[in-house]
Amino acid sequence: MGKKKFHLVVYPERCKECGICMAFCPQKNLAAGEDGRPVVINPEACTGCRQCEYYCPDFAIRIEQEDVE
Repeated sequence: MGKKKFHLVVYPERCKECGICMAFCPQKNLAAGEDGRPVVINPEACTGCRQCEYYCPDFAIRIEQEDVE
């Protein structure tokens, strides 16, 4: 079984830049981008816990998983 890699997908039309996802990231791996929407600081540090996805009140975030050999 290979390692897993996770990608953050933000739906800009849904995101209201509330910052909840950034507050709940246990890795403190999300920050506000230039437009105020969340961006991943260090993609390798994402554990795929989905806390950002679960707590987003507008369903503006999705975590995608990729298997890496």
